[in-house]
Amino acid sequence: MARSRTSKAWMREHVSDAFVHRAKAQDYRSRAAFKLIEIDDRDRLIRPGENVVDLGAAPGGWSQVAANRLRGKGRVVALDLLEMAPIEGVDFIQGDFCDAGTLEEVERRLNTEKPGLVLSDMAPNISGIALTDQARMMRLAELGLEFSRAHLKPDGAFLVKVFQGHGFDAFVKAMRLAFVTVSTRKPDASRDRSAELYLLGRGVRG
Repeated sequence: MARSRTSKAWMREHVSDAFVHRAKAQDYRSRAAFKLIEIDDRDRLIRPGENVVDLGAAPGGWSQVAANRLRGKGRVVALDLLEMAPIEGVDFIQGDFCDAGTLEEVERRLNTEKPGLVLSDMAPNISGIALTDQARMMRLAELGLEFSRAHLKPDGAFLVKVFQGHGFDAFVKAMRLAFVTVSTRKPDASRDRSAELYLLGRGVRG
């Protein structure tokens, strides 16, 4: 019964969500597009001529924004375990970005050029068990950080979604070891009640 009430409450919130309506009106695949739009308006992360890698891209809201803002100059390579419908200007790879074969395909699509930006809006399938969900979320963030340290250009940036909770402080420390500057972002499209937060690392150390 509790699950049913929660589901109904989520549906009511979703149906009345202004960002959901804006996403439909502007033909974005998810309301998450507006999170990246707000962050990029502030931080100027998506630069025409650069390569962008979008980890955990499905359904494609962030890839849409990146491709639009590159204006045909540069390349977006998107990865996800799930299928994703084609997006103009986006090369999609279905697979695990931790798999060696998938990484080789990413490098092939980029013509061995390092990306200037790595995006990660990944989140695990929520089990409802707080400690388990938090651990899975932080593990995805750690994997994205490992990928970024290995592949980003020296002046590149990494934008990653995290949940505040166990492991968050340790991950912030790891980000500060990896990047010259680390900032937090909480865009308007991120619901107030949500524990999600975005960390932005710029300038790869060493």
